[in-house]
Amino acid sequence: MSSSPFNLVVLVSGNGSNLQALIDACASSALPNTRITHVISNRKAAYGLERAAKASIPTTYHNLVAYKKKHPQDEQGTAAARTEYDADLAKIILALDPRPDVIVCAGWMHILTPDFLNPIASQGVRVINLHPALPGEFAGAGAIERAWEAGQKGEIKRTGVMIHEVIAEVDAGDAIVTEEVPLRQEESLDDLEERIHKVEHGLIVEGTRRTLAKIKP
Repeated sequence: MSSSPFNLVVLVSGNGSNLQALIDACASSALPNTRITHVISNRKAAYGLERAAKASIPTTYHNLVAYKKKHPQDEQGTAAARTEYDADLAKIILALDPRPDVIVCAGWMHILTPDFLNPIASQGVRVINLHPALPGEFAGAGAIERAWEAGQKGEIKRTGVMIHEVIAEVDAGDAIVTEEVPLRQEESLDDLEERIHKVEHGLIVEGTRRTLAKIKP
């Protein structure tokens, strides 16, 4: 690996347990020569911000509500707010010093649009996302619950987790790494969520490692 460290920006919306997995990995041999330089949350109360602060990682709070208030409360106004929000998010990240090599969406509950993705891609920055389902299955919110319900009905026998490249279509970018999780008929939703999260913590590190490995010799 290069002597110059790899830089990550992590986007979070909630508890930040996957952010913690990345913080821990950067402090070990799991992600050598890698550092998280910034954490961004779209929710003020996200515990991920506290995790970042404890690790002395700078943070930014960037919320959509302020943008919605500037526009009419209709479909067109909401679309305009999202466009402006995403464009500003890209500007915030590209203005960081150092600029990230990879942006990791670790429980980021906001759909990224081309207004964000295009300027980021034009600067050679990769964006990856963790999604608690396998490619082509249960895209969008509530993936674990929907998989559990399908399992209880006997429709499927396994679900999983993937780390994938982010494109404008939700949870549809090329998979970087996946792991299947078998469903258990007698299992509660809470128990399945706990097992899924344990898989996530390892997979987000591995997906990040594979992505970084492709950037520099």
